Amino acid sequence: MSEQQDEKAEQSVGEFTLPTPLSSTPPVQLPYPVPEPDEQWQLPNGYAHVYYGERNQGIVRPVIMADGFNLGRSDLKWLYAGLDRDYPFLSELRRRGRDVILLGFEERSASILDNAQAAYACIMRTLSEQLGDAGMTVGGFSMGGMVTRYALAQMETQRMDHRTRLYFSYDSPHRGAVIPVGLQAFSHFIPVANDFARQMNSPAARQMLWRHYDPKSGEIGIAPERTEFLQRLADVGNWPRIPRILALANGRGDGTGLPITPGETALKVDRIYPGTTFYTQAQGKDVIVAELKRRFPKAEKIIKTSGFPELDGAPGGTLRSYGILADMLKKFGAQVDLRHEEVCFVPSISAVSIRDIDAQKDLYVNIDELDPSESDVDDFVCSSTTTAHTAITEELGSWLLDRLPD
Repeated sequence: MSEQQDEKAEQSVGEFTLPTPLSSTPPVQLPYPVPEPDEQWQLPNGYAHVYYGERNQGIVRPVIMADGFNLGRSDLKWLYAGLDRDYPFLSELRRRGRDVILLGFEERSASILDNAQAAYACIMRTLSEQLGDAGMTVGGFSMGGMVTRYALAQMETQRMDHRTRLYFSYDSPHRGAVIPVGLQAFSHFIPVANDFARQMNSPAARQMLWRHYDPKSGEIGIAPERTEFLQRLADVGNWPRIPRILALANGRGDGTGLPITPGETALKVDRIYPGTTFYTQAQGKDVIVAELKRRFPKAEKIIKTSGFPELDGAPGGTLRSYGILADMLKKFGAQVDLRHEEVCFVPSISAVSIRDIDAQKDLYVNIDELDPSESDVDDFVCSSTTTAHTAITEELGSWLLDRLPD
């Protein structure tokens, strides 16, 4: 490659995001047949697709489910496919006479508080159109669980009757999500504006990430937007109190995570960003997690953390964080040494809201041996095997189906 081609490649590498299995960009043709919705609603900051349950002539037993985090507008056809393809979760809901209402957002990376307005409006629209007075189920996947949690709690503080009997979150980062700080920093090391950087510095990312890399100051810490969001949650009581609260985790509950040794190479790059290396998170002070190098314009930066637990191999729902970046680098001609494609994204203790993730002993605790009352939720389940963040498995899907209100 010529230097001009190399420069263009370095600039183009950031045109990607870190998607979950439910929020990935769909191919040109969906690989799964998705039915046409019975109703489509436009909502403040979002929209919804309604699918009646079998034998229903309208909305009778509604289940509202909110989309998760990514950059850009929700794609509800893709969301439907993701929720039904590997395990027929939506088909089974509808077979049981439940009406599926998928809630999407105009901008998935917008503030959780802004997207909660869409959830609030969706609940109100459902109540106004529902035939009869059967209790509702409301929840969401990843960020969608946070959005609906806030919306329901807000409605209760306003003395609104949301008629919700069950709230659920599916691998939602109640105590924070984790994207390696070196990857966050790399998004801003790319010398042009790019989608990856926009995603990493978006309002939702700043609210959900346990620790955030600030591109202006270079500091690593709790973003002010997260502090404000947690305060806003506290202002509405933290959780809805009327419905039964369920939480599902894609990570294991026995303290076992991925076999990742702290401090070793996760991804090393050559040709494009030659010499750039990312290391798995280790404990300690001034731990090097990334060595960033570029040629156009020439620059180098070392990213260090202090006081972090061993996050990458922690029990939790995984994301192909390094794998997605490696795919993009290879696309533009880089040579990559990828040793850890997936790392923990939402720790199990965060998904079931039973411990904070600051301390090593808590991050790797055996949840199965804890008193369940330590959790903020009424009932929870962890996956028996480590699975991808928001992956719909038979184990988790059937657990939730069996606990829906009559």
